[in-house]
Amino acid sequence: MKMVIRCQTLSAHIVFVVWLLRSCLTYGTETDIACLKSIKESLEDPNKYLQSSWDFNNKTEGSICRFTGVECWHPDENRVLNLKLSNMGLKGQFPRGVANCTSLTGLDLSMNKLNGSIPVDISGIVMYVTILDLSSNDFSGEIPVSLTNCTYLNSIKLDQNQLSGQIPLQLAQLGRLKSFSVANNQLTGPVPNFKDGVVTADSYANNPGLCGSPLQACEGKASKSNTAVIAAAAVGGVTVAAIGLGIGMFFYVRRVAVRKKEEDPEGNKWARSLKGTKGIKVSMFEKSVSKMKLSDLMKATNSFSKDNIIGTGRTGTVYKAVLDDGTSLMVKRLQESQHSEKEFLSEMATLGTVRHRNLVPLLGFCVAKKERLLVYKDMPNGTLHDQLHSAADGSTMEWTLRLKVAIGAAKGLAWLHHSCNPRIIHRNISSKCILLNADFEPKISDFGLARLMNPIDTHLSTFVNGEFGDLGYVAPEYARTLVATPKGDIYSFGTVLLELVTGERPTEVSKAPETFKGNLVEWITQLSTNSQLQDAIDPSLVGKGFDSELFQFLKVACNCVSANPKERPTMFEVYQLLRAIGGRYNFTTEDDILVPTETGDADNLEELIVARQDS
Repeated sequence: MKMVIRCQTLSAHIVFVVWLLRSCLTYGTETDIACLKSIKESLEDPNKYLQSSWDFNNKTEGSICRFTGVECWHPDENRVLNLKLSNMGLKGQFPRGVANCTSLTGLDLSMNKLNGSIPVDISGIVMYVTILDLSSNDFSGEIPVSLTNCTYLNSIKLDQNQLSGQIPLQLAQLGRLKSFSVANNQLTGPVPNFKDGVVTADSYANNPGLCGSPLQACEGKASKSNTAVIAAAAVGGVTVAAIGLGIGMFFYVRRVAVRKKEEDPEGNKWARSLKGTKGIKVSMFEKSVSKMKLSDLMKATNSFSKDNIIGTGRTGTVYKAVLDDGTSLMVKRLQESQHSEKEFLSEMATLGTVRHRNLVPLLGFCVAKKERLLVYKDMPNGTLHDQLHSAADGSTMEWTLRLKVAIGAAKGLAWLHHSCNPRIIHRNISSKCILLNADFEPKISDFGLARLMNPIDTHLSTFVNGEFGDLGYVAPEYARTLVATPKGDIYSFGTVLLELVTGERPTEVSKAPETFKGNLVEWITQLSTNSQLQDAIDPSLVGKGFDSELFQFLKVACNCVSANPKERPTMFEVYQLLRAIGGRYNFTTEDDILVPTETGDADNLEELIVARQDS
């Protein structure tokens, strides 16, 4: 009788969940569908790539995501992330209908037969793209100045066209630009003064009319001989005076340096520079937190002393703060950003409303001069990374605690991906950004902060340079596409799951042979190929009654770090799979279940979970 009752209850729960899922599904992003229809209608398609694949008769959500050259933010949502229409033989002019793909971050029209000019208002068409590739076409005319308004651009490829005129010098103001190429055109005049690493001489090859670094100097810029003579005479005239002055300055500077070192032994001179702004109020999002000023934060952190530092990372440095009433907080000093104060305040207005049980709540913020400080609730048990890898007494986390952390963190990340409005791709998931409160409840930190960094990366070329997070967490497709997607977060989270089940660090595998030079994921892949996957599990967890759970958990982690992004589950699926593994521990309750806003076929949800576990 009890078995019947339990089965009936489970069936009722499944029916209820399916009803909720159906109620949350939407049917298509009409602007994105209109975008693709316009492109198809405006371009000649002699090879029938678009004609055969782009069938708009299918009205189901996610149908356009299966079109040739179309990548979506999620395979079951008609929201276009990237258009890759390279080498299709397409003819016509630049397809202005692209403007209707309002979530587009990458546009590749290279190696086609497109002609005419690049639209003068291109910034209004591809405002948020990070990759723009129009190379190997027949575009003519000038490079539009409005391209400089596409401030998210990370890569511009305009080579192998018929472009003429001068390259807009304002392009050098694109602070996030990592690569720029206009080789094999008919361009003339001085080139922009890009920052180091953006261009080489090859970027301008076969444009005989271009000049300026890294090419030959432009005519008329060299110093005239008489100017050189005058300059030489002037230098000679002041040499004696300079020597005398230099000797005096040497002792003066040395004396000042010693004095400054004595006055600033903690190396927090930046904090001392805020002396005149201590009266600035800290904007708080929660009424339960007492009002405070910058002076309160200064006092609580001992003027941001190095002794109060509890963590450092790509987004900034975190300080422990203890208020007069004993309340513990964390204060993050963000790394310098070129965002305006207005843009920063806009981001804060959004992040301040993001609330979930498994996210570190942003309590408030403060802007003082160039400094931007964020105030968070304190997490007394530190980071998951430290709990796993840096225990002073050599103790290890027990399995049930690791599983609890994995389920909670998955739930928080799934909420960011599927239910948060606006949806957030974390871009920097690691065991260092999963914090633990007094009850070891996991809280994800740093969500949304990637947008405040320089460069901003909805497009993550900084990953390739090793500047964005730990390379052990980086999905392999970044090296090819340089585009951030939810699947990249899932790969990173899969690496965290591997850390939990193996006890190994993401880039240092202690159990691997000395000849092995790869990272944790590569080691797991090697063991899987040799049917030795069970050898990866942390020995301290084996033989204690959890072996079946450990292996199921390991398989979920392996699915997350699949080399093919399309084979990785969604974060909602990951959460459900982990939740099923930990079902007997009652880590979550039925009224605590995450309801997604985007999933696959709701009728097949139960089968999907079973299939993922069996794969």
